[in-house]
Amino acid sequence: MLMGPTASGKTAVALALAKRFPLEIISVDSAMVYRNMNIGTAKPDARMLADVRHYLIDIIAPDERYSAAQFCTDARRLIAEIIARGNIPLLVGGTMLYFKALRLGLADLPSADSLLRTQIEQQAAAHGWPALHGRLAAVDPVSAARINQNDAQRIQRALEIVHLTGKPLATAWRRDGKPDHGLRNCSDVDPPYREIAIALLPGDRRELHRRIAERFDEMLVQGLIDELRSLRTRHTLTPEFPSMRCVGYRQGWQHLDGEYDYATLREKGIAATRQLAKRQLTWLRSTPFDRCFDCLTPELEQRVARFVAPQL
Repeated sequence: MLMGPTASGKTAVALALAKRFPLEIISVDSAMVYRNMNIGTAKPDARMLADVRHYLIDIIAPDERYSAAQFCTDARRLIAEIIARGNIPLLVGGTMLYFKALRLGLADLPSADSLLRTQIEQQAAAHGWPALHGRLAAVDPVSAARINQNDAQRIQRALEIVHLTGKPLATAWRRDGKPDHGLRNCSDVDPPYREIAIALLPGDRRELHRRIAERFDEMLVQGLIDELRSLRTRHTLTPEFPSMRCVGYRQGWQHLDGEYDYATLREKGIAATRQLAKRQLTWLRSTPFDRCFDCLTPELEQRVARFVAPQL
């Protein structure tokens, strides 16, 4: 497993490892699953995808939904298939919920309720997501403290869980007496294998922020807004679709709707990406891993490869 915040260089490290070892890459990224969303997700380009086998990229349309449960099902199947071919699965990404679900298993949470979700979205349209975050704080203060007041997807799901179960999200997630079906004891894969978890973390948060700004500027130059404009033409989308809540696309949507100008788009896009990185780093601080590397150090790919080599 190769984990890290956005702009930490995960893709470059993964490709370098895959050229040196018999690896196949499974993407652990909730945005890369969407087809035709290439620029804003920093998706590997066609040459990279041709050089190394990648999975769970471009698997659904932007107007479809993909859950952590679906990811676990797909990832476990792919892991078994890759091992059966005599290769090694390398799981790479920054969607920490997917990593957590795969390693620890999923609680028996209720499925999404389309009517309830529509009602919550209508309330958000009328009052704003910060107002709904306030309602969440009244019924589930623990979850509200962990969720940004503008994180529509997580606010919606937390409110949905409270409504459907009568319990806060953290309580509903508890797996009292249930076995751990994480990868460390993956009995459904033959042969069994040992997990190696690597984290890429920034030694200098300011440098990571510089990288984030530089990469977002490059996305704008590459045509992020034109990509979004095309998606809005080709698909029946609203700002509430999970695909359109992705960082960059959310701010681009508001720009195209005339809510703010290009300069503000850039400012808000960079700020949202920095907030995403902060959330990812918070997850990583409580996530067990075998080795941590400063993602800003020179020769990062070689350093990681030297650590991995004797363990394969």
